[in-house]
This record gives sequence, structure tokens and C-alpha cells, in this order.
Amino acid sequence: MHRNFQLPGRSPVHARTAVAATSHPLATSAALDVLRSGGNAADAAVAALAVQCVVEPHMTGIGGDCFAIVAEPDGTVRGLNGSGRAPAQATPERLSEAGLREIADDSIHAVTVPGAIKAWETLLASHGSWSMARVLAQSIDYAENGFPVAPRVGSDWARLVGLLQRDEGAIRHYLVDGEAPAVGSLHRLPALAETLRAIADQGASAFYEGPIAAEIAATVRAKGGFLSEEDLAGIDVVAVDPVASDYRGVTMLELPPNGHGVTALILLNILENFDLNGLDPDGPERFHLEMEAARLAYSIRDLHVADPDAMTVSLKDLVSKEFAARLAARIDPAARIEGLPTDILTPDSDTVYLSVVDGEGMAVSLINSLYCGFGVGVATPKSGILLQNRGACFRLQPGHPNCIGPRKRPLHTIIPAMALKADKPWLSFGVMGGAYQPCGHAHVLGNIVDYGMDVQQAIDAPRIFFDGIDGPLLVEAAIGEATRVGLRERGHRLNDVAAPLGGSQAIMIGDDGVRVAGSDPRKDGCALGW
Repeated sequence: MHRNFQLPGRSPVHARTAVAATSHPLATSAALDVLRSGGNAADAAVAALAVQCVVEPHMTGIGGDCFAIVAEPDGTVRGLNGSGRAPAQATPERLSEAGLREIADDSIHAVTVPGAIKAWETLLASHGSWSMARVLAQSIDYAENGFPVAPRVGSDWARLVGLLQRDEGAIRHYLVDGEAPAVGSLHRLPALAETLRAIADQGASAFYEGPIAAEIAATVRAKGGFLSEEDLAGIDVVAVDPVASDYRGVTMLELPPNGHGVTALILLNILENFDLNGLDPDGPERFHLEMEAARLAYSIRDLHVADPDAMTVSLKDLVSKEFAARLAARIDPAARIEGLPTDILTPDSDTVYLSVVDGEGMAVSLINSLYCGFGVGVATPKSGILLQNRGACFRLQPGHPNCIGPRKRPLHTIIPAMALKADKPWLSFGVMGGAYQPCGHAHVLGNIVDYGMDVQQAIDAPRIFFDGIDGPLLVEAAIGEATRVGLRERGHRLNDVAAPLGGSQAIMIGDDGVRVAGSDPRKDGCALGW
């Protein structure tokens, strides 16, 4: 598809050597600095991510989790699961005795062990060439000397200020006179700078053992949580093989559970049963099929996807073409399916995703999150660490695969993606947005494969999701009236979405080696290369 240059928009970035795409310009700049100084894609990705943990504190942080897919130029692909576990004392019985029927987003029981720092260290050890100290230098500088608050960051910060105002540590580090810092103002995080400096000097052990770990555990336990120093010291990061599925000649890769990447593969497998190429990419026919396929895929996710040690179905069965064909047969192109299971996680977009491809052709697809905006809304008083609320993804129903349990990993929403052509890295991409992410992966990939969009067009295109599998569709403002009418005629209820659905970055590697990158205008970021 050719861009109409008379309409607002941006072109994809074409680069010969190396390129980075992130949701914040300071992070993209940090990645390029590393690449130009001789670092590789893994070094640049961690450096950029560390900067984002400072300059986008509502979206991500060192108190969160991390996942990565790394593709070598020869097509060798490895995954990394850096998600933390529930405390050893966390059981559904104890939480039920405390009067809980579910774990709320702002409950202290939603805090799980942060896996990010251990994941960064593991990624650098397996694929990087720089030390942790060198990689973290720019993030330490921004935390210590300040960073200008970007427009989307400032808007979200102000929207979430009420959560921060409930915690003394959050007030101390993340508010100015009790309010969110203004857009364009310089904000400093000196305590976080000291924490990052300790990690730079001592590695991940500085975070998971000693004074920092003691403060994290004490902060949680003072509010009634179960997290202990032993839980933090027991952190483990797992190297995993991605799960693969073909979509119209492209090999799509997602990480296995406890992440919900297999949901994207199920969704794509369902859509492969329909001829989408002849449909308007923004029309009601395409969006109806996509939403119905997504509702089916997410209903399967909610029944089965969890910590792999607790799952009772095989990944092979979940991503089989035969299974998808049976699901696709349930879809009526003219009417919405009724009676699907209704559970679903919320489509929060408080995550950062980035992609980097270096001069040797290594591609890194990396994602890091606190789950909801500013996580649980609690920051450690001395070290300035915001704590994630990933435990809100657990259930409290004994017997369910995703029921909380001691040292169990929850169903996880953050998922990096990678696609191969002819067994070589072709598209390193991801879509932020909580539960929306599998749908976002399918939407962006479909825009490219089915409609011939370039990566920037595929990212820019309007999006629709749903507020619960049996709930109304959430519609972005760019969706036209004819599409809205067509969806209503098929039985869908529509609500205008309050905030944009997610945010995406993507880098495509052409047959001639040219890198083509895009970054989502729904965020503050950009793609750059040379």
C-alpha cells in the first residue's frame, strides 16, 4: 500500500546497518549510542529498556517482569522467560480467609517477585557483549540528572496520580508537591539512580539479596503481603524455545506459557481459514472476523493457559490447524457468536515493547512491564522501586490451572513476537496493551501479510478490541461510521475506547538486508537507524 503524502502520518525508517524502535525517543537514542559504540542488539535493547524504566515509570520498571526473543542471523531463535513467581506463602485458602474473592489490581497481594533485572543479566550473559555497568550508564544519568517528561507519559502520569497519592514512597519519588510532574518539566529519580548504580556495580545479586531485597520484602509485608527475602533470592529466569505456527507462508513465533502468546497463534490459525485479502482492512467484515476469532482464542486461553507446570492440555493441540479449523467453523460472517466464556484480563497498555536489529543481523524483541500503570502503586521508600501487580492475573478458584499457589507463575500478558521467512529473521515486533497483545500481534501481522502494508502503516492502522469476551467492542476514534454500522448489524455493541489501544514497534529485515522500522504514534516513541 502506498502512503498518501497529503495526509498526516509518517514514513517507515529505512536503514542499511542497524536500527532501533522504542516507545520513547530517549530510549531509541540510547540504543543507537550503544550500537554506534560497538555494542550489539542485546546490549542496545537492555540499555534502551533501562532508560525506559526511568523515563516511562508508569509503563515499566525494574520492579516488573521481562520476556525476550532473540534471533541470530542464521535463524537460531531462543526465548527468555523473566517472569517472577508468587510468594511461597501465597495460597488461595489464605487469600480467601482474608476475605478476597479475587486479587484486585491495587491489592498488595498482587505483588509478585520482579523478574526483570535477572532477565536483563541473563540476556546480556547469553547474547550481549557489554557489562551491566556499561549498559546501565545512560539510565543512571537520566535518573540522577533528570529527564524531560514526554507528552504521552505526562498525560498518563496525571491520569494515574490518584493511585500514587495513596503511598508515601510513591509520593516521595514520583510526585511533585503531591501532583504529577508537568509535561516538559525535568524530573529526577535520585534514589532509583542509586539502585541502578548498585545493580551496575554488583549485578542482579544487588537487587535480589541484601538491603534492596530486604526493603522490597519489608515494604510488601508492612502492607499485609506475603513476599519475603527468600522469595526474592529464589528468582529464576528460564530459557525457552518459542512456539511456531505458519501463517500464509510466514513462520510466527511466540513464547510458550505462562505468557499468552499461544493465543495469538490460535487467533491467526483461525483467521487463516478466511480470505481476508479481498476485504477492506478497516471494514466491518474484516473486524468482525478478527473479533470473533479473538473471542474464541481468548476463551481457550482463559480455560487452559497458565504456569506450564499446571496446564492440562498440550501446546501442540492448542496450536494445531485442525483445532483452529473447528473453531473457525463456529464463526458466522454475518452474526456474532453468543454464549462464550466471559472471563478476560483488562486491556491495559502499561508496558513497554522495543525491537533492535544490529549490523550483524541479530534481532532482539523485548518487552518489560509493571502490568497496570505504576504497578500496584507502591514504591520502596529508600530505593524508589515501583512494584508490579502481576499477581492480579491469578485466579482464586482451586483446581483452575491459573489459580494462585506457592512459587507459581501467573498467566502473563506481555509477549514479544518474531516472524521468520525461509527460516531467517524477517519481522521483530510486538504490541503493548495488556490483554490486547495477542490480538494486536494478529492485527499487525495481518496488515502486512494480508494487505501489503509497510510496517508503519500496519502499526498506524485503526484497532478494535473487546471489554470482556462477552462485552462490547472497544473502538478507536479512527474507525469510520460505515464500519461501526456494519458491526452493529452483526450483533456487536460498541463503546468508544477511552485511550488508544496499545502501542507497537516493528522492524522488518528485507531480502537485501535493509532494515525497515516503525513506531506507534499512539506513544511518544520513534524508530531510528543508519
